[in-house]
Amino acid sequence: MGFTTINPSSGEVLATYPFMSVGQVEDALAAARDAQRGWRRAGVDERTRIIGDVAREFRARQGHLAEIVTMEMGKPMAESLAEVEKCAVGCEYYSENGARFLGDRVVETEAWRSYVTFQPLGLVLAIMPWNFPLWQVVRAAVPTLIAGNGVLLKHAPSVPGCALELVRLFRAAGLPDGLFTNLFIDVDATGDLILDARVQGVTLTGSTGAGRHVAAIAGAQIKTCVLELGGSDPYIVLDDADLPRAVEACVTGRLINGGQSCIAAKRLIVHEAVADEFTEAVAARMAGVRVGDPMAAMTDVGPLAREDLRDHLAGQVERSIAAGAVCRLGGEVPKVPGWYYPCTVLTEVRPGMPAWDEEMFGPVACIIRAGSEEEAVRIANNTAYGLGAAVFTDDLERGERIARDGIEAGTCFVNDFVKSDPRLPFGGVKESGFGRELADFGVREFVNVKAVRVER
Repeated sequence: MGFTTINPSSGEVLATYPFMSVGQVEDALAAARDAQRGWRRAGVDERTRIIGDVAREFRARQGHLAEIVTMEMGKPMAESLAEVEKCAVGCEYYSENGARFLGDRVVETEAWRSYVTFQPLGLVLAIMPWNFPLWQVVRAAVPTLIAGNGVLLKHAPSVPGCALELVRLFRAAGLPDGLFTNLFIDVDATGDLILDARVQGVTLTGSTGAGRHVAAIAGAQIKTCVLELGGSDPYIVLDDADLPRAVEACVTGRLINGGQSCIAAKRLIVHEAVADEFTEAVAARMAGVRVGDPMAAMTDVGPLAREDLRDHLAGQVERSIAAGAVCRLGGEVPKVPGWYYPCTVLTEVRPGMPAWDEEMFGPVACIIRAGSEEEAVRIANNTAYGLGAAVFTDDLERGERIARDGIEAGTCFVNDFVKSDPRLPFGGVKESGFGRELADFGVREFVNVKAVRVER
């Protein structure tokens, strides 16, 4: 038993990777624990120096890594190359700022000396998804490593080649052998790892169902847990928005990574006054998107990552149309090899349809009309999710007020599409999870925040 990788653009089998035996997993755990003890003693200056070398390794291997990403999960080469560069930028950010984030914080008290210090927990299990197979790992693992922890990677079954390349890269940069370890294991073995006393924390990026399962196991063991789960991001386009700018941002936000992103623009909520013009412009813009071979330089959107994902998305669209949604563009599975789905635009979307109620992972724009700003915000918040959101308006004070106080989400952008940034915390509320990745918040998720008070 093991993982078999398949090229999404052709259906061709790429490789098979066997599961690790119980003994191999035990050896990896023991090696990781020993490596983490030494890594903790190395000090933050040495750790940040090595992470700087990791950044250089990403750039040195950019083309090779991008090709593996595209072959395993289907995103266009241009996006894969950009993902590798983003990994390098993230590593540089933590190399430059990690020591400052982890420095002792002096607190004025009546004592001779009082301060807060940040100490690593130990080993952290990272359960990672396939959609950004390098960046998702980096944004979870690098802050955790900088803090002095070790990382056990349980990557998605469809991207094992990416997992192995990451291990090689970290090792080549000088990370101690075993400190960042990939584990080819199944779901049951993953649950056993969370139960293992040597594992002190878990971070998961995945579905809400997977998050509930992992959180239940981790919670029963009183272990730190970070969950970055699904999203149904609302993009509100108000009556005073710069429409060409809003259209471009909404289409880009919907189609990035082929729409297979937790922070993609899932629901386009448009003020009635500009809805007709906006809809026509979005349909025209998406009609011009080039869907095809992800290895070709001219391709904008590649196939979906797996056949079951493509079929699930097609079913969501079909059920939405049957319930009354209007398909303005696309909506039919092409009869070509690979797991392609066309850019699709749905209007007249209402509650009770998958296009309203569910997260849609693919290049489908769902346009919802709102009669007022207040109604738009109500629609935006009428979801179980709360990951990202965006507001488009020429009145920056209005946009900032809605972003800050109106929308229930972990991130809200004004006049731009949502994207992760190493300098800003990333995470959600409601069923989109809890805890934060990135910025200084990500470094301090898996540390013991220890208060020290010294009296004369």
